[in-house]
Amino acid sequence: MQAAPSAPDGGRFSYPDEAAPSLTVIILTRNETLHLGRALASLRGLVRQVIIVDSGSTDGTRELARAWGALVIERAWVNYADQFQWALDHAGVTTEWVMRLDADETFGPDLTAELRRRLATAPSDVSSFSLDRRHYFMGRWIRHGGRYPLRLTRIWRSGMATIEQRWMDEHIVVHHGQTEHVAGEFSDINLNDLSFFTDKHNGYATREAIDALITRYALFDRPDQAADGEMGGQARRKRVGKVSFYNRLPLGLGPLGYFVFRYVFQLGFLDGKPGLIYHVLQGFWYRFLVDAKRYEFEREMAGCGDNEARIARLSQISGHDLRAFEAASRGTR
Repeated sequence: MQAAPSAPDGGRFSYPDEAAPSLTVIILTRNETLHLGRALASLRGLVRQVIIVDSGSTDGTRELARAWGALVIERAWVNYADQFQWALDHAGVTTEWVMRLDADETFGPDLTAELRRRLATAPSDVSSFSLDRRHYFMGRWIRHGGRYPLRLTRIWRSGMATIEQRWMDEHIVVHHGQTEHVAGEFSDINLNDLSFFTDKHNGYATREAIDALITRYALFDRPDQAADGEMGGQARRKRVGKVSFYNRLPLGLGPLGYFVFRYVFQLGFLDGKPGLIYHVLQGFWYRFLVDAKRYEFEREMAGCGDNEARIARLSQISGHDLRAFEAASRGTR
């Protein structure tokens, strides 16, 4: 895979694109010059406005975004859910539709053309659109092991959705109206190396372990945010399976069984050498790391007499301020 165009065609094109549908894309960034131009170029003709919420980039990401005509807002990072909901509430979206996109994701021409048509003709009871995302790893499309299609709600009418306030695995929740699916090429193509991949997943594992322990010990009075809306059937089934079955298995058994299921029964072995590396790292190593961190954190919390003490201890050992995030998610920070 080739890297992005780093600037908008020598200045011949930039956002805002008044000829595009009434759609704003929100992208959260930190050091994304490798990917950002490619993402923005792939959205030509589809997106009217680009909002970048940046959390301390030092590689020229903000300057690149401004060269494309994006509105750039700088804000300190807590986690993805906190940052994205803040953007929805405070970034000044004025278009009819909103899109969630990561900097390393791209749209194919077939998808942009189809979405232009669907956005223009959507009935009033249609409030959101879902897309099927392809994941590329080491230049290869990982088509097996349950990794495709990953159906995600990514476009919705302004004001009709929020993002779940979770430390990990947060989904867009559409609170009313119908969700329609749109076919076309939507890809996650990260060009960084394996060190970046493992570092990122180490951080993911910490946050997922926090979420699991918040649920297990009922550390906060947090309702099932998806119960009031719709986050997509595929995502909901995975969430229910993880909470009601997977997270209750003995240490290590879940990751091993999950990897065998993905690699053998879901035909992950057909993804070649890149697929072997990916399925071992993402399907076994990462899942085991989550289990190991949950075990470590629970050991550290064992002497805590109540949830106040557990919250304080978990915040200390994980390096994440749980109280601050809960306050922010309730609009009190």
